[in-house]
Amino acid sequence: MSRWAAALRLTGVGFFVAACILGGILAGLWVDNKLETKPLFILLGLAVGLAVAFYGVYRMIRLVMNNKQDRENGQ
Repeated sequence: MSRWAAALRLTGVGFFVAACILGGILAGLWVDNKLETKPLFILLGLAVGLAVAFYGVYRMIRLVMNNKQDRENGQ
């Protein structure tokens, strides 16, 4: 992977994290409004959004780091 491709891939990390967290909170808010259980599902949605964001960022960075190691090893 070229340097530019890696940079473009990592540019989306912030948007990905924000989308995961916001999506989790909005889904929790929707469920809370349906069941009238505020703030239980908002907090649960936040936790799920953070977990998904962490895992996604881990996978993105791992892919970039693996490609960098392959180039350093001459593969």
